[in-house]
Amino acid sequence: MSEIPPEEPRNEKAVSPVAEEGNKLGRNVISLGWVAFFGGLAQDMIQPILPTFFSSVLGLSKEFIGLIEGLMTTVVSLMKIGAGYLSDALGIRKAIVFIGYAFSAAARFLFGFAASGFAAMGLRLTDGVGKGLKDAPRDALVAGSAGTRKLGFAFGVQRMLDTLGSAVGPLITYGLLRLWANNTHQYHWIFFVAGTVAAVPLVIIGLFVKERKQPINKQAISLKVLRGPFAGFLAVMLLFTLGNSSDAFLILRAEEIGFSVVSIPLVIAVFNLVSALAAIPAGRLSDRIGRRKTIALGWGIYALAYLGFALARTPLLVWELYMFYGLYYAFTEGAGKAMVAELVPPENRGAAFGLYNASIGVIALPASLIAGALWQRVSSAAPFAFGAGSVFFAFIALWFIPEKKREPIS
Repeated sequence: MSEIPPEEPRNEKAVSPVAEEGNKLGRNVISLGWVAFFGGLAQDMIQPILPTFFSSVLGLSKEFIGLIEGLMTTVVSLMKIGAGYLSDALGIRKAIVFIGYAFSAAARFLFGFAASGFAAMGLRLTDGVGKGLKDAPRDALVAGSAGTRKLGFAFGVQRMLDTLGSAVGPLITYGLLRLWANNTHQYHWIFFVAGTVAAVPLVIIGLFVKERKQPINKQAISLKVLRGPFAGFLAVMLLFTLGNSSDAFLILRAEEIGFSVVSIPLVIAVFNLVSALAAIPAGRLSDRIGRRKTIALGWGIYALAYLGFALARTPLLVWELYMFYGLYYAFTEGAGKAMVAELVPPENRGAAFGLYNASIGVIALPASLIAGALWQRVSSAAPFAFGAGSVFFAFIALWFIPEKKREPIS
């Protein structure tokens, strides 16, 4: 397969104020990792209780809840693209990340005052704007701060801390629900706590994240970044994602097999913990053997896990499959973002990450529709068999994408 020559060191330094040396990561990468940790913790504190809050407390219909969440997904995807281009055009990433986290923190705190469906919709969309604003510029900041040889390691750290927050968040919510079991406003108080936690990233960004102002890019917004090896890689990822339905189907499958509903938050916490612990080793592995091989390994884990869910018959196997499935995220998410960073020039990384994150989010909708149709019309095992089988075509296509030549790691 063809290879992309390594970037000239002087170009990376031109946009990287804190390029790393040796085997250590600089303060920017670590600080942004803790930003992701507290952001993920706050998000996953409220995620498990939102459906119940919408239906039981606010009395919203399933159709209205679907409308809220559908609009949320659309807003997030559009904002990711816009924020990526904006951060490239203005040469500013830190300020956009700060504003994004501020929007989300305010929305999550104000949920404690929500008393109607339209108020809830407005706050969810505000949270969506914040989430969409922060992701692409934050990824570009990480890539610009990691140096040329530690991208996998850097994104592994991000993945680990983000996922660790997602494991801790539901456990805190579980504890608060038990603590406030007799409080009629227990959900509102959890929103207040989550909103306060969501403000911690603002302090970290303000005090510890540094950025060197880049030259303003006066070129008009265009899709010129969507070409060459990056376009091919994006197409391959979309092909894979088409068979990768929402993880909500895994929960439904687990319940069908006989898994206790009460145990679902615990198995998800364990799943996130496994993914978090494996993220840094997986990132380091991608720095050594390459992004393609690491992603391919993750896809192999995914195929086996989905095949397992299709054939599973006992709750015990569900625990084992969820833990194994956590490795898939560890091996693919960090390596995928590192590959994006290598396939585009540094000055276009914001736009590239925006398109990458948004496109995968958008294609997840038809993927879930396909899975739902297969479940309804064929069998509950069919979506997982389809997902496992679809990996085959994406796996072959992946090897036609050129990869940057690996440099030895000291």
